[in-house]
Amino acid sequence: MSRSGLRRVLAILCVTQITSWGILYYAFPVLAPDIARATGWPTTAVVAALSGAQLVTALAGIPVGRRLDRRGPRTVMTTGSVLGVLAVLAVATAQNLAWFVIAWAVAGAAMSGVLYPPAFAALTRWYGPRRVSALTVLTLAGGLASTVFAPVTALLAAHLDWRHTYLVLAVVLAAITIPAHWWGLKGRWPEAEPPLAEHVEHNDPRRIARSGAFLVLVVAMSMATFSAFAVVVNLVPLLTERGVSPGIAAVALGLGGAGQVLGRLGYATLSRTTSVRARTAIILLATSATTALMSVLTSVVALITAAVVAGMARGVFTLLQATAITDRWGAVHYGRLNGLMSAPMTITMALAPFAGAAFAGVLGGYAHAFLVLAAVNAAAAALAMAGNPRTPVGRTP
Repeated sequence: MSRSGLRRVLAILCVTQITSWGILYYAFPVLAPDIARATGWPTTAVVAALSGAQLVTALAGIPVGRRLDRRGPRTVMTTGSVLGVLAVLAVATAQNLAWFVIAWAVAGAAMSGVLYPPAFAALTRWYGPRRVSALTVLTLAGGLASTVFAPVTALLAAHLDWRHTYLVLAVVLAAITIPAHWWGLKGRWPEAEPPLAEHVEHNDPRRIARSGAFLVLVVAMSMATFSAFAVVVNLVPLLTERGVSPGIAAVALGLGGAGQVLGRLGYATLSRTTSVRARTAIILLATSATTALMSVLTSVVALITAAVVAGMARGVFTLLQATAITDRWGAVHYGRLNGLMSAPMTITMALAPFAGAAFAGVLGGYAHAFLVLAAVNAAAAALAMAGNPRTPVGRTP
């Protein structure tokens, strides 16, 4: 693909990631309280619908990854966009809880085809050795999803009920992502680049997937994902528990997205100056520390500041996830291996909203729940230290 074609693909994916994440994920924590209040459905059941969607995403992501390796992202991501629009329409018109849960299950299938994993696979193959810069730009843009759509959703909800808000968002999703993915992702799907010299012994994807290093990495990344997304979804309840108004809490959630953008700006430098093991530990421990901070702070200004800093750590974690496979085993089987790694990560992401609320209920508040989430993330950092494959003599893991 020409340089102009690469720029086109990157620009398209930046726009569609902001839109897809914003509507299919970040609108939910803003609207969930209104949904429970208007329908009378239990809050835990409403949140569990999103968890169910993430379980579907996990299961669908494995075959999606294999198809991406073979055929490229155009059909996969366009199909995901169409399903996403249909799912949001179904959510908006749900007349009972069962309908609502099924609609979110369809949304989960859509998310497997439009969120980060397929976009990461597309850029990893098309950009080759320059993938880190492209992935950084993509995640910089994706970090704006909550910054854009959390306040927009709150603004719509202030003038419309939750159903009409989702109908408006469905129109936005259709207008932006369907044509963008179909016409914007044209281009020859190149053959996978040959394995790097240090990864020759890891050229069999089945052998990699069964290796201890891969399994330990998956467990550590899944634990960290659980903590990160439980924090995101439960940030607004934490802040409102501290007396912050829902509107200001939504703004804080959006500013956390801006923090993700700031954090990702330094990833290229971090990747050049640290080993894989060191930067994994640094990023996960930073995420743990910021989560713990939010559990003890009481000032509104301090809490919002901590939310921004937590967003920075979470943003760098996204890039750590995006490059975890290529840093250790090269890019030959990226789609397949990333799909296998993303599946349990997405399952823990699915459990995170419900588990965070459950922790708060059992422990007597969201502050205590955030301390538990910080401990989970610290344990993930310790475990990740063992999640590196053997490297040739002379190289530092």
